[in-house]
Amino acid sequence: MIRTSFNDGWQTRPKVNPFAELSGAKIPFRPVTLPHDAMIERERAASGREVTMEGGAGAYFPGGTYEYRKTFSVPEEHRGKRILFEFEGVHRDAVVFINGDYAGQRPYGYSQFLIDADRFLRFGQDNEIRVEARTHRDSRWYTGAGIYRDTWMLIGDVVRIAPDGVRVTTPDIDGERAVVEVVTQVENDSIAVRTVDVVTEIRDAGRSVVASDVSKVTVLPGEPATVRQRLYARAPLLWSTDTPTLYAATVTLKDLDVETVTFGIRSLSLDPERGLRINGETVKLRGACVHHDNGVLGAATFARAEERRVQLLKDAGFNAIRMSHNPMSKAMLDACDRLGMLVVDESFDVWTSGKSEFDYSLSFPEWWERDIEAMVAKDFNHPSVIMYSIGNEIPETGSPLGAAWGRKLAEKVRSLDHTRYVTNAVNGMLAVMSELGNLSRQSQDKTEQAAGAGEKEDKGINTLMADAGDMMNAISASGLVTEKTAESFAVLDVAGMNYAEARYALDRDLFPHRIILGTETFPTRIDGNWRLVEQHGHVIGDFTWTGWDYLGEVGIGRPQYLLPDTPRPSHTAPYPYLVAGCGDLDITGHRRPASYYREIVFGLRAEPYLAVRRPQHHGETWAGTPWAWSDTVASWTWPGFEDEPITIEVYSDTEEVELLLNGRSLGRRPVGEDHRFRTEFETTYAPGELLAIAYRDGSETGRTALRSATGPVGLRAEADRPVITTNGGDLAFVTLTLTDPHGTLHTAADRPVRLEVSGVGVLLGFGSADPSTEERFDATERRTYEGRALAVLRPTGPGKIHLIATAPESDPAEAVITVES
Repeated sequence: MIRTSFNDGWQTRPKVNPFAELSGAKIPFRPVTLPHDAMIERERAASGREVTMEGGAGAYFPGGTYEYRKTFSVPEEHRGKRILFEFEGVHRDAVVFINGDYAGQRPYGYSQFLIDADRFLRFGQDNEIRVEARTHRDSRWYTGAGIYRDTWMLIGDVVRIAPDGVRVTTPDIDGERAVVEVVTQVENDSIAVRTVDVVTEIRDAGRSVVASDVSKVTVLPGEPATVRQRLYARAPLLWSTDTPTLYAATVTLKDLDVETVTFGIRSLSLDPERGLRINGETVKLRGACVHHDNGVLGAATFARAEERRVQLLKDAGFNAIRMSHNPMSKAMLDACDRLGMLVVDESFDVWTSGKSEFDYSLSFPEWWERDIEAMVAKDFNHPSVIMYSIGNEIPETGSPLGAAWGRKLAEKVRSLDHTRYVTNAVNGMLAVMSELGNLSRQSQDKTEQAAGAGEKEDKGINTLMADAGDMMNAISASGLVTEKTAESFAVLDVAGMNYAEARYALDRDLFPHRIILGTETFPTRIDGNWRLVEQHGHVIGDFTWTGWDYLGEVGIGRPQYLLPDTPRPSHTAPYPYLVAGCGDLDITGHRRPASYYREIVFGLRAEPYLAVRRPQHHGETWAGTPWAWSDTVASWTWPGFEDEPITIEVYSDTEEVELLLNGRSLGRRPVGEDHRFRTEFETTYAPGELLAIAYRDGSETGRTALRSATGPVGLRAEADRPVITTNGGDLAFVTLTLTDPHGTLHTAADRPVRLEVSGVGVLLGFGSADPSTEERFDATERRTYEGRALAVLRPTGPGKIHLIATAPESDPAEAVITVES
């Protein structure tokens, strides 16, 4: 079918009750270009009408109901053809009307779906499509709202290739050739039997044909036919994370239809000794859990934004992404294919047991099969996808009926795609939540008995409740969890475990055929977790929560301190907190200290790294959650704290590190794996240069310096690329920084920056990584945070985009981006 973007020419507004309109209430529509997030434009508030507020889970944005409409023409010559509309994602409870008539719906906000439009269209006339979407206390994180992913119009003949109807596998590979099996579904909506030629060509990255085949297929009316062709690619170039080579398969129904899909030639294997192997080589998954929002863009899914995220995560040392907790966008999958990033794609956060008042559990029993089908259809040809996750922290996994549900989901996935593995991100504590009271009482009795017998006090569950990480681990390693989750794990190819590294060694003996993946882990424990991954063949990787910071679940990773005579801070931060605060990279894509620490643990960075604790909290008692990294910044610019005490953290995999302040040595300290790859120095702050030198066997292996910003503060604007295009969801990301005359970032001179954009582009989003702010992402003025801000520009045509940024007491900065068609 001919696929045409349907993103332009839409209008939107909050949905209006038709009776209210009759009484005179008028809310005008306004033009938008898709993808579009209706929620990110709303006013946040600490409180409001209880029925509309999403609270800290949704970053204090309001829920709401929105409608979109578009007028489009269908020429008379299209009468008799098949016309479909594809929506890659609408959040949430989408209902579609064409020319006023109900045409279809989709409750789940993350599934692609098709609307069969022929019967509703007026040929040779204008038509209207209208989409309603609503969100209201339906998630545990920021979801966004509206038509936030791409839309397409599909036009084809009555005999055609079905949408997502070409599926490619490579079941047999050796050094001389690869078997490429192409399965094509051909549909016939005519009243006649049709016999057509199916021509399939395989092309390499240089567009040369490396294999071809012709088959005849007879298609009965109303009965799709499956065409299965085996082709042989000689001397195949294999897809991997280091060499992500892609091929293309073009299937042509002679004189009727043509479809091209990209794919990679690669093999997967799995066993408890050698773990996960790709093309015969063991690969440990250096994983990042990632939510779907794009920071300053909200939930709007632009191809370039997805590609940028994948590239920055790979640059930071990750080789795998777990999309949490919903199916990944097509644009991100395409980027993972091109850039060599492995994917664990996840279906649901809930099954039948709800976690929010109005979440997907209300629709799951009726819709789960169609949503699994949509996820697999989207993912099938992507070599980056190695695993499907059927859920995240599903409470039902601790019950027999929940295990039965898991079996149904796993077998459904396998029936659609037998070439990949199935996992489920199980949280042992949640799986036995209903029995935690008994477990706690048993632990307390055991502790008291040990104390009465004069034995060393046992660290029971009640004691561990003070630390979320130890608590979850202790419960997950208990016999209760072992028993209750045994069947739920048995239905899987890979046992996904959230915050349960205490089971890794334990299960090697209890379940010798069980293969484990740390599907969600604390960032503060990566050194110990990664040691377990490297030590055990049956543990195939670790996925941190999270690789990229996100909107909602506000403040779970924020710095917190215990103050005298005050209660422990709450898990969720109050308004106006905006982000979770637990990403290796912040919402603008800037790497935080935890990211460099992780890179060192992975063995990917030779140089030491310097992180400085904020001196205003020196001496205070830390009270952050296990998701919270230390309160550090890679800066030696702290005006107002001269001669005040300050703590410096140094990360390194070497034997020892020396720290020098303005040429004066502060001593050497051991570091490396035996010291958790980190050490600390105490000194008093003095502007100048802070230098860390790493040593192994007495010889220097690398050095890193931080310098204080001095002199007047300048403003710089730098685009990520000088040339972008008008096609495919391309964007320009412009970083605004405050620096001294030598280019040193000034992290302590934040000020408002105002933008003017002219030429062939518009400002799509503007913001910083400030975790707690009332500023808006759709404003033209934002304050920097730690010296940085980010502007995102969308091209509107070929030509030049000019951005001029101004800030008090600084010269203007300019960025010019060329847009090509």
